[in-house]
Amino acid sequence: MSRVMIPDWEYKERVKKAAKLAGEKGLDIFLVNSNEADYANVRYFSGFWPLFERAGVAITPEGEAALIVGPESKIFASDVSRIDKIFTSLAYRESADPSYPEATTSTYKEIFNALGVKGENIKIGIGSFLDTNVVMMESLKEDYPNAEIVKADDIMLALRSIKSENELACMREGFRITELAIEEVIKNLRPGVTELQMVGIAQRVIYENGAEYEGLPMYVFSEKSTRHAISRPSYRIIEKGDLVQLNLSAKVDGYSPSIGIPVCVGKLTEEKRRLVEFGLEAHKWTESQLKAGVLACDVAKGYYNLFVSKGYKDNYVYGPCHGTGIIEVEAPWMETNSNYLLKPNMTFQIDTFVSGSSFGLRWEKGIVVTESGCESLCKPIGEIIELDF
Repeated sequence: MSRVMIPDWEYKERVKKAAKLAGEKGLDIFLVNSNEADYANVRYFSGFWPLFERAGVAITPEGEAALIVGPESKIFASDVSRIDKIFTSLAYRESADPSYPEATTSTYKEIFNALGVKGENIKIGIGSFLDTNVVMMESLKEDYPNAEIVKADDIMLALRSIKSENELACMREGFRITELAIEEVIKNLRPGVTELQMVGIAQRVIYENGAEYEGLPMYVFSEKSTRHAISRPSYRIIEKGDLVQLNLSAKVDGYSPSIGIPVCVGKLTEEKRRLVEFGLEAHKWTESQLKAGVLACDVAKGYYNLFVSKGYKDNYVYGPCHGTGIIEVEAPWMETNSNYLLKPNMTFQIDTFVSGSSFGLRWEKGIVVTESGCESLCKPIGEIIELDF
């Protein structure tokens, strides 16, 4: 069966591009780290998604690369990694903190030396500072006390923010599967079911239709929990009249797009309708602003001013868009201090969240920036759904 996925040659191209950028920054070694929750940077180069343990990828300016995993992941990593050189390291062990007294593992110095990096006074670029924990950093400093360790997140931003056609294909497939899940959840949504029961339906549909995993913890929030910008579903029983927020997602070869719509189990109250309609207006306004060459902060400032001019300043939570790809929320965000230009093949979630007094709502979908505007990666959203109960 043919499957939408990133081909092996593209992983090799990614390593080459990272190596070139590392050389331009004067690095002796470029290191990215990941964990189970945010696996993106390591998976981007290797196809490996860690669980329990951590993982890293080291790349030299000459294009040599190694995957670094915890002591228990060597065989797993060997079966899936697109990087041939694989090392185990205690710095990447699981949080239970086992010591593995019988295991033979490698230090950073041994790994870097195997890639051809010699000497003590080297320059190390970290491409995922937030995902580099204290144990990793202290291990680096212990092995290389004279090294210059610098933040190099800009390398990953340059690589990941512009999507290839294969990446876009994975995202489109994720959206296709997500649309099927939304349809099935709406069919089954009624008073008396729990949020988690609806999540179960969504999960069944995405797996049945080819997803490898959910792209984010499925959002099925009802009434007061719809105020949560970030949350998890619960055992709460959905009641007649509740506003239910759906944000469903299907992961395809790591790519994790999401669709978000509000659904009312019954008729909308006047307040709910007013905010739902304004959120949709703001969502459509944002979409109309996006095209190559536009300064991101101009979109964000206009979005905020729309809230203010329409009398919804107190309902504003965050900016209009965030990057999307391997992780549903990835850099760059689109904020009032975002001084970058939109470029073709950048992908964003138009994420329009509006917070009310006792409820909230989100209209959300993914787009790819084009020279003349933007292309939606899923079917149009915008129908205000009131279920007949």
